[in-house]
Amino acid sequence: MKETTLCFIVRDGKVLLGMKKRGFGSGKWNGFGGKLAEGEDPKRGVAREIAEEAGIAVDPAHLRDAGSLTFTFKDNPSWDNHCHLFAAEDWTGEPGESDEMRPAWHSIRDLPFEQMWADDPHWVPLVLAGKRVEGRFFFDESGDELINFAVSAK
Repeated sequence: MKETTLCFIVRDGKVLLGMKKRGFGSGKWNGFGGKLAEGEDPKRGVAREIAEEAGIAVDPAHLRDAGSLTFTFKDNPSWDNHCHLFAAEDWTGEPGESDEMRPAWHSIRDLPFEQMWADDPHWVPLVLAGKRVEGRFFFDESGDELINFAVSAK
């Protein structure tokens, strides 16, 4: 199972999401992150991904640990991953479009769930409310339908 990261950039009641332009999850709004390199620290990995995808710099020391999620996909184990979640309210630079993501600010009260992963309504609001979440999600082979899940928050 792959180790991945995901971070939500938050400021003034808004969250910066990226529209995935290619590859896994294309056409969906998401936080910023991706696969970890072998032995890479999750905080350093997500900071690297944020710089690559959104052009902003986040100090790993300023990331809030927001929990972890495990995703499994029926008959498609190459997509299975364990995701380390983070949130950040402090960064430098201005978000910009990359080859992979087109960033845009969204009101936390009005997230574009219809264009996000099917699991997101069950846990993203909790992370954006400052909670730490743990969850497991089981998808169909396409990743479009959520078959089963469990989420807890502290």
